[in-house]
Amino acid sequence: MKLVDVLHDESLKIALVIGNGINRYHSTSDDGNNSWDKMLLALWQKYSQSASQLSAPNGISLIEFYDALDLTKRSDEINLQKEFCGLMRHWKAKEHHVAISSWAKNKGTPILTTNFEETLSANITQEITHFDSKSFTDFYPWESYFSDHKVDDPANEFAIWHINGIQRYSRSIRLGLSHYMGSVERARRLIHPGKGIRLFAGKNVNEWPGRHSWLHIIFNNDLVFIGLGLDTTEVFLRWLLIERAKYFYQFPKRRKNAYFVYADTNDLSPGQKLFFDSVRVQVIHERSYDEIYHSPWSMD
Repeated sequence: MKLVDVLHDESLKIALVIGNGINRYHSTSDDGNNSWDKMLLALWQKYSQSASQLSAPNGISLIEFYDALDLTKRSDEINLQKEFCGLMRHWKAKEHHVAISSWAKNKGTPILTTNFEETLSANITQEITHFDSKSFTDFYPWESYFSDHKVDDPANEFAIWHINGIQRYSRSIRLGLSHYMGSVERARRLIHPGKGIRLFAGKNVNEWPGRHSWLHIIFNNDLVFIGLGLDTTEVFLRWLLIERAKYFYQFPKRRKNAYFVYADTNDLSPGQKLFFDSVRVQVIHERSYDEIYHSPWSMD
């Protein structure tokens, strides 16, 4: 099976989940630094009081590395989230960004992205829409999206949703383990509220507290992951996939597929394979990155 086969399978209700790989595809020196680990290292060299680092040392994950930087920065007045956003201020949409978002718009397919910058929505709109402006918070803008129209049902309409924060709202940026744990707790309160309609209750599935957020897509669409490693640093997404698997185990008739697409020459680690098997994510290995970011979106 190939990515293009999944995209053309009309039995699926697809949602794309896009990571930073899309920004690294066909990037040049003119694009500047678009590697998140190198961006964090640049901030470490600039702001940490600890010894300089040429790479994140063994024994610490990238998200823990951010927390270590936050704990050792030279001044509490340094806003690392805002500084990180500043490193992305010159990023521009490329041809493949436009092709993918245009394909999704034409197909009515939702896009979830773990990226902070707005390159995917650049050719769609500069305006962000909130489901409820009164309850909007720039700390967790989970009910905010970019689209060419007002969205009523996140799972069945095109819009671009940012999972880990949006560049224009620096407080929303999720970079560290502490940030990810905060996201887990917020999602848990929506998925498993102490009172009210629970997603896992099985009834009124369109009335649960997360129905107006991108979380609704996680549980109601066939997910296609591209440009993401989904490794052990992706704590939040992995936890959501576990919750999703539990939900489908309880309600098997509602089960949706998930696909992890990659083109790395290295094989997946045994741990990754075990995790994907346990949460029922199918792996698709493409021969080249062109088969992920170029050819599938240029077809009729």
